[in-house]
Amino acid sequence: MAQPEYLRIAADLRRRIAIGEWGPGAQIPTLGELMAEYGGVSQTTIRNALRLLANEGLIETRARAGTRVRPRPPVHRMAADRYRSTPGGKSTPYTRDQGIGWSEYRLDKRFERVQADAELAALFECEIGERLLARHFVFYDNDQPTQMSTSYVRWADVSGTPVADPINEPWPGGTRAQLASLGIRVTEIMESFTTAMPNELEAATLRIGAGVPVLRYTRKHIADTGRIVEVAHPIVRRGDTTIVDFRIRLED
Repeated sequence: MAQPEYLRIAADLRRRIAIGEWGPGAQIPTLGELMAEYGGVSQTTIRNALRLLANEGLIETRARAGTRVRPRPPVHRMAADRYRSTPGGKSTPYTRDQGIGWSEYRLDKRFERVQADAELAALFECEIGERLLARHFVFYDNDQPTQMSTSYVRWADVSGTPVADPINEPWPGGTRAQLASLGIRVTEIMESFTTAMPNELEAATLRIGAGVPVLRYTRKHIADTGRIVEVAHPIVRRGDTTIVDFRIRLED
């Protein structure tokens, strides 16, 4: 069966972007120019090809600016030891992942009190209905949103403390430092990863195309008593520019 014409054109445009014929920010030829270049195909065919590339996050169209190659964010590595740094100081695991300073870091936040549903109760190993504080975050690297998450802590741990006040975010040292300020010593962190295509909210928040995969993961902070004291579920990053590094030491 012959490949649809718009897929063939999209593949060629994708190739031309990949080899640098049009660099980041470069303008793509107009609809009329592309129609002529590809043998007089219809405007609908060209639009379908461009829509596919836009969904993949390769191009973007703006009013009065035409269609341009979208600048590709740099690849960031998430190191296995990013949580080991001493709590405090003007950094967090996120800023270390991104390789940015405190002045380049911005955080949107929204706090609300919720009750644990069946899924959260299973993650926290607590009773359904336990009161939690949900912290919804969008993380920015130089005004570019690169991560979003919802972090839950037990209301009994944070009620009436600075941790429960969003005015104190971002908190130097991150969640581990927050919990340490409450006398909670975190000795273990667990993470589990999945990949998927973004939902509408994720694509809009992270400013990515619907065809760009995302990395979703769940994180747990576990205290020295064995109690789970924080669950981030989910943390979401664009998957095409995130590398997760693991280091496994094997003793003889």
